[in-house]
Amino acid sequence: MSALSHALRDYLALRRALGTELRGPALHLKRFVEFAEREGGEVVTTHLVLRWIATQPDVSRATKAARVADVRRFASWLSVSEPRTQVPPKDLLPYRYVRKSPHIYTDEEIVRVVEAATRLASPSGLRALTYTTIFGLLAATGLRISEALALDCDDVDLPGGVLAVRRAKFGASRFVPLHDTATVALRRYAGARDRLRPRPTTPAFFLAESGRRVTGCSARYTFAVVSRAVGIRRLAGKGRHGHGPRLHDMRHRLAVRCLVRWYREGRDVERELPKLATYLGHRHVADTYWYLEAVPELLALATERATRPPEPPR
Repeated sequence: MSALSHALRDYLALRRALGTELRGPALHLKRFVEFAEREGGEVVTTHLVLRWIATQPDVSRATKAARVADVRRFASWLSVSEPRTQVPPKDLLPYRYVRKSPHIYTDEEIVRVVEAATRLASPSGLRALTYTTIFGLLAATGLRISEALALDCDDVDLPGGVLAVRRAKFGASRFVPLHDTATVALRRYAGARDRLRPRPTTPAFFLAESGRRVTGCSARYTFAVVSRAVGIRRLAGKGRHGHGPRLHDMRHRLAVRCLVRWYREGRDVERELPKLATYLGHRHVADTYWYLEAVPELLALATERATRPPEPPR
């Protein structure tokens, strides 16, 4: 094992001890170190980082910038003990993140996606059942896909109709109440799952056909397959998942529908926003305000409310 590999092992162990999972960054940092070892690099240098990034022509500029940032953080830590380390400059691969405009699914689109999931190839029937339930749950609750897949059986309180979302984004946890229809669907899934996999090897609530926990990659790939099949997502090149609405947009759908309903009911949306932010697990209310400018219908409703003449005193 090279000195760089030893250093990366120590770096990842330290970051994880401080509470950071680093799943994606750890994978790409290991690939960078493997590249450096093949190239005979003993330390991190800016030139080495650029050569590594150049080996990824099909990766988006945003992803490249994120990977360079991961290497930069590793190099900053390593430079304390290895003075030959070059910390790549912040502007080595400049990129300004722009949030994608959300696709607000219609009820009909959600029905088509869920129905298509019931037709997924599944020897035991578990795969189709699992994804049908996952897609329905995301539409009903606005959970992040990572939060849904991280649920263990003990996190799903079916009698109480509540999900315990633990160690979500930014390390926060919260309780998510369920509509009665969602509780019924989860109870039906749990019963069928236990009949098909009576002795699971994982505490996960959602199981893959193999009996293991469903992964995020599998969920996103399966959604791409299903959404292409029903015409919501357009085809791309060979080996690609296509372009168009994302699984994460189901979360946007719930948030936007909630805000639109509040405006139409005449509620004080500014006072209500913290409730929605808490439900969604947003760290800052500003993350929830983003929907007001990202969705034309919401922007129009907000503008109309702001410019409406005040009602005369009674």
